[in-house]
Amino acid sequence: MIRFPLLLALLAAPLAAKPNIIVILTDDLGYADLACQGQEKDLFTPNLDRFAAQGIRCTAGYTTAPQCSPARAGLLTGRYQQRIGIDTIPDMPLGTEEVLIPEMLKPAGYNSGMVGKWHLEPNPTCKAWIAKNLPNAPKGPKGMVAIPNKMRLAFFPQAQGFDRYFTGEMGSYHTNFTLSGEARPPGPLTAKGFRIDLQTDAALAFIRGHHQAPFFLYLPYFAPHTPLENPPKYAARFTGKMPVRRRAALSMIAGIDHGVGRILDTLAELGIDDNTLLVFTSDNGAPVHGRRDSPLDTDPGGWDGSLNTPWVGEKGMLAEGGIRVPFLVRWKGKLPAGKVSDYPVSSLDLAATARAAADLPADPRLDGIDLVPVLTAASPPPRALHWRFWNQIAIRDGKWKYLKASGGPDFLFDLESPEHEKKNLAAEHPGILAKLRTRSDARAATLQPAGAPKGKPVGQEIHWYQEYFQVQLDESKP
Repeated sequence: MIRFPLLLALLAAPLAAKPNIIVILTDDLGYADLACQGQEKDLFTPNLDRFAAQGIRCTAGYTTAPQCSPARAGLLTGRYQQRIGIDTIPDMPLGTEEVLIPEMLKPAGYNSGMVGKWHLEPNPTCKAWIAKNLPNAPKGPKGMVAIPNKMRLAFFPQAQGFDRYFTGEMGSYHTNFTLSGEARPPGPLTAKGFRIDLQTDAALAFIRGHHQAPFFLYLPYFAPHTPLENPPKYAARFTGKMPVRRRAALSMIAGIDHGVGRILDTLAELGIDDNTLLVFTSDNGAPVHGRRDSPLDTDPGGWDGSLNTPWVGEKGMLAEGGIRVPFLVRWKGKLPAGKVSDYPVSSLDLAATARAAADLPADPRLDGIDLVPVLTAASPPPRALHWRFWNQIAIRDGKWKYLKASGGPDFLFDLESPEHEKKNLAAEHPGILAKLRTRSDARAATLQPAGAPKGKPVGQEIHWYQEYFQVQLDESKP
């Protein structure tokens, strides 16, 4: 007969063998803003550089949108967010009927935690949702409607499969556990201190409390997104003459780096380092705003001090600067250490990768792929990535990228050339252009709403395409 304790151990063994999964998402971090990217020399990111040295640095890592809410929806569902009618922030909230990574992992025995910025609930810009759910609500300044807190909370992480959550951006959080890891009744909690350090503290509290069984941790840091902070313990590292906002961004990035280092050290301390899959990326590229410097307490929507070097464009654009982001993947024993991969990968892939790591069957509804096979293959299969945002549409297939904004010309770029998006090759390769445009339009027909963008370019798009591509978009044409 098998003794009862031994039986329990045998039953628990398959569960314990499943890897922990941690996704660290930054907010408005530019492609250039890790020292290991080799683009800028003023950074201090030793722990993220260590992360990259122990795993794979993907130089062609992408997000699904150049804006935070739709990008987060794509990451957590593993589907192009337009399949569920989400193009931009006003299309929120993300419906609770959608299946997110923590819900996918629940049958495999995972506990799930979320710490940091959520941004998938209804907000005052969600006119369609407000018209349906709050048709008689009074309007405040600028015609905005205040969403009752109870209605916002109905779309928070606890409604999407997260067992533990410490949700918030700065100072005020909605949480069901304390910074020391103790359970508490769900509700508001005020925490003082530098927001990145607080979010790291909460993440570590979750890890320490759940490391005995497989866990999934989603850590979307609210940084270096504005409003910028300049904590002395990090800012002291950055001396010399530089823009005020760049110094603050470097300080915040150093805070993220310090937090990642604490996480790596804690995984080693707990003996789970070799059994943890980690991903580090950003929700979109940096909002460069012409690198306009200004005091930190003004211009809240301005430059966050990050950079997208060497790529063209910025947050809000489907140019590389808006959608190509830092992307690190680390899983000791499963992925090679110190590898640099130029294979196109996407935040869409994290759901499929998590399912495969948890030994769950592939879900045909997902648009992403399991990253482990392609990042370890000698010759991974070709793939195409698609984007649609505001009045722009794009596809990347291999080295070629097609880009179109309403009222503007067709762009065709060779992303592997030294000129990348600085030279339009549409006239030189009409056949390739036509093929990519057809594929892009065919994919767009499957989305909600269907088809390529039909609106007229907005003011920001007009400004961006003039600045980066020297093209004047026709405001009268869709």
